[in-house]
Amino acid sequence: MLSLRLKVLLAGFFSQLLCLGVARFAYTPLLPLMQQQSMLDDASGGYLAAVNYLGYMSGALLAASLNSLALKDRLYRFGLLLAIISTLGMALTENILLWAFWRYLAGLSSAGSMLIASGLILHWLLQHKLRAELGVHFAGLGLGIALAALAVELMLNLDFDWRQQWYLFALLGVALAVPAWRWLPLPVITGASQQQTAMQPEPGSRFIRLMLFSYFGAGYGYVVTATFIVTIVERLPGLTGSGNLAFVLLGLAAAPAVLIWDLLARGLGFLNAIILALLLQTLAIALPLTVPGLWPVLFSAALFGATFIGVVSLVLTMAGRLYPTKPARLMGKLTLAYGFAQVIAPAITGVLAKATGSYQPGLLLAAGFVALAALLLYWLKRTDQTLAQLQ
Repeated sequence: MLSLRLKVLLAGFFSQLLCLGVARFAYTPLLPLMQQQSMLDDASGGYLAAVNYLGYMSGALLAASLNSLALKDRLYRFGLLLAIISTLGMALTENILLWAFWRYLAGLSSAGSMLIASGLILHWLLQHKLRAELGVHFAGLGLGIALAALAVELMLNLDFDWRQQWYLFALLGVALAVPAWRWLPLPVITGASQQQTAMQPEPGSRFIRLMLFSYFGAGYGYVVTATFIVTIVERLPGLTGSGNLAFVLLGLAAAPAVLIWDLLARGLGFLNAIILALLLQTLAIALPLTVPGLWPVLFSAALFGATFIGVVSLVLTMAGRLYPTKPARLMGKLTLAYGFAQVIAPAITGVLAKATGSYQPGLLLAAGFVALAALLLYWLKRTDQTLAQLQ
């Protein structure tokens, strides 16, 4: 029989599979097929991805403004329903405006899993005096990516078109929603829950500003690769047919990596671990541009998966530890910066790809933003001695 702690963490895990793996990331491996079989091109594909992240940013803004645990719990469960409905909606139309509407709702649902669920789970762990780590929760993001890519590859082999695939993803979403809904307990509100008793000193305004700029850079680098990797690989010389394989490796590498980054953060400190992840992520983004061939691309995909998930997990866990009774407070602010980058980056990358006929300029820009994010955190670490406990 599963322990209650594991069930709570697995509720988050399944919510990630649904809201990120299905509602968000099914779009990435399906994008080339939709471009072949519908009116989508590089620019409109990028715009749809941008609208998805606009929904995510809207959800982050909402999460940051809420104080009621009961309301957060209701919104988390509503987000599970939105994930299913928005996935089904993608199959019901070929109208670009309606697609944008459904991608926006999918973005809202992903904020529920990334932020509200993370906050509720951290609150439950701290309330029960358990270690505040979200590795199992965020492992669902990595496996969700792999699940989406594998499902699309299987359905392509069975000759399902893009519309049929969205229908089947909606059915899968219903199955994933059951444990995500049932295994997360209703929040118990006590007197202690109403007080802000942070485990560590709250960060000052300078820390927050630098973290916001840094997380913006991380978000820009993340979304370019996460959104376009299948299409990018498919267009590299000699790599046609390898796009979904790269996406699968990305997700499979991400799933166990979150647990490894939890261990690294214990020894190195949060800031050092995040800086390391960002530097490795920069290498992962730039590698396909400098070393041609299938194996460098696959290694790049795996390294990217193992590092972007570490950045997200460590940053959000750090935010939760700094605000243990109201974890969505700093999570939401950081995610707004991350989300804003994700709104503009796909659109910019799509326009650049359409103008130049290549994704190389977009990838170079993304790698630069991630390297800048690492530099900002290194500067913060060297100049803010009051945060030594996070280093």
